[in-house]
Amino acid sequence: MTDRIRVLVVDDHRMVREGLRSFLEVQDDLEVVGEAADGAEAVARAEELVPDVVLLDLRMPGTDGVAALREMTARGIPSRVLVITSFTEPAAVLPAVRAGAAGYVYKDVDPPALAAAIRSVHLGHTLLHPDVARLLAEGRRGTPPLTPREREVLAEIGRGRSNREIARSLGLAEKTVKAHVSAILGKLGVQDRTQAALYAVRAGLA
Repeated sequence: MTDRIRVLVVDDHRMVREGLRSFLEVQDDLEVVGEAADGAEAVARAEELVPDVVLLDLRMPGTDGVAALREMTARGIPSRVLVITSFTEPAAVLPAVRAGAAGYVYKDVDPPALAAAIRSVHLGHTLLHPDVARLLAEGRRGTPPLTPREREVLAEIGRGRSNREIARSLGLAEKTVKAHVSAILGKLGVQDRTQAALYAVRAGLA
């Protein structure tokens, strides 16, 4: 089959990698193009292979999954990242989502559901449990919560609108919008409007 989804499997346990490979390679539309045992190797392999989807474990020795995600983003690697984790507390995956993960699944996920998740993130979808989206929006776990007005401004940023357009839409002065944007970037811990827009989309605000 042509146009198969190319997957890089990242996990520090060889048996887990082999199990994932064995399952994924019987899918007609999925192809495992490589494996990595830690975060540093994951970044190197992702940069070399440029897979469509990186199936990424979070807890690994040395460079963990979140650090690897940040490095992939910094290097401009376009692969979509699907985190596969044993963490069941939604807040535990927040750092990965904030770092750019397209979604996550649990390690006990049914194989057909895993394949469906890979296909979904490859199509550009974001897979977040509602609790994770809520935590993102509320800014919990050490991040000051956004005010209702800041949430409105963030939603507008997520729609790609400029400060002037946001001011017109919300009936605010442009300098007031600028102040809100600065506060939002600080609270979310992001560097620019693009990252804030991605955050808004992942949080379901835009």
